[in-house]
Amino acid sequence: MKTPWNFFKYLPMARSVLARGRLPMVLLAVARKRSARGGLIKGLREDLGLLQALCVAWWRGEYRQVSRPALVAAVAGLLYFLTPMDAIPDWIPGLGFVDDLAVLGWIIRKWSGELQAFRTWRDSQPADVRASIDQLPAVDEATDSHVSDGRNAEH
Repeated sequence: MKTPWNFFKYLPMARSVLARGRLPMVLLAVARKRSARGGLIKGLREDLGLLQALCVAWWRGEYRQVSRPALVAAVAGLLYFLTPMDAIPDWIPGLGFVDDLAVLGWIIRKWSGELQAFRTWRDSQPADVRASIDQLPAVDEATDSHVSDGRNAEH
């Protein structure tokens, strides 16, 4: 399975987001863009939701069984979605999200085993854990780097 040609430049950015504890800001930005784009393709909305849930669960310390490469790819996919001027600019009607869908689809296929393990884990959790995974970080959490509590630590 071939990596999308323009995806590689997002991997260092994703590593930086994780190392600097900036994942909450990315998650909030993705949520804003998702809600502003109500007409997103169903597959894109579902893929974004799964990657967001995985990242929230990891950030909150609820789920750490994801490999580092899969987590970095998930964050890189979210960053790709956020970038309006990617392979096909998002403002082009009818085409703007095709490349986003392709990149996120590639991530979903490439890391399908790990994402399925996350889905299985998520679905087996009590309601309070599932609710915390569905809840995005608060704005004040997004501006705090979480250096002191270790949430941005490499694993």
